Amino acid sequence: MKHRFEYVVFRVLSAVLEVFPEDVALRVGAGLGRAAGHLLRGRRAVVDENIARAFPEQKPEWRRGVADESWAHLGREAVAILRLAGLDPADLTERTDVEGLDELRAALAEGRGAVIVSGHLGSWEIGGAAVSSFGIPLLAVAKPMANRRFDADLLATRTRLGMEVVDTGAAPKRVLRALAEGRAVGIVADQNAHTSPVFVPFFGIPAATHRGPALFALRAGSPMFLGVCVRLPGATNRFRVTLQRIRVERTGDLDVDVERLTAAHTALLEEAVRRAPEQYFWQHKRWKTRP
Repeated sequence: MKHRFEYVVFRVLSAVLEVFPEDVALRVGAGLGRAAGHLLRGRRAVVDENIARAFPEQKPEWRRGVADESWAHLGREAVAILRLAGLDPADLTERTDVEGLDELRAALAEGRGAVIVSGHLGSWEIGGAAVSSFGIPLLAVAKPMANRRFDADLLATRTRLGMEVVDTGAAPKRVLRALAEGRAVGIVADQNAHTSPVFVPFFGIPAATHRGPALFALRAGSPMFLGVCVRLPGATNRFRVTLQRIRVERTGDLDVDVERLTAAHTALLEEAVRRAPEQYFWQHKRWKTRP
């Protein structure tokens, strides 16, 4: 019943926001996000603590500003995802600038696929759809949502925009097969890893990080890219996707190479977060699991 109620609210809110002009809908989303930041005190404390850890050198007022804007950004992204169902691949191509697409295509032409690892920065959901809209055959690894009705809607939108989605439980075999077929695989991999993590620095603090992306790339002999999609300034939804190849010497020692690749993509993500800290998902307990 709880999931049914949530889904009804979601459908009503989606219908209302689709009627609004895009700039108005985004302002409403930003306002709701800021309100959530004040009401959800426990989660706001997590945000404040994370930003203080990442930017100890910054003044408290700067950190508060980043925290406030991160909540506003979260609200805007919620609206953008709600309106995603009304877009088609041509719309996304029109709204998105892409850097590094030629290098990704060249890597895919080598025949071993490519692992695109990303983080909860900017518009990560839209980033995968945007890459797919430019003709890149993309398999996205995603954890199913608890509310099956939400999950079914999001899956339908992802599929319509050209992505194939596999849940995390079925990922190992499907991902390796996709790489062998020469396809790109997208994985958002910056959440706290509870089991069998590799600890690598993130803002100078050891962070429990998933091994999966590095393991897939190493076992398939595939190149790895960091993919980041950030929102561009303006009143409407416009985005920039950056695809950056991660070049790390592979020694042949699996454990060593997993740690090197994981450290490399985490370091590049940190650089991207430093450029747009207000667009990062600080609401997650990134440093929860300790060595």
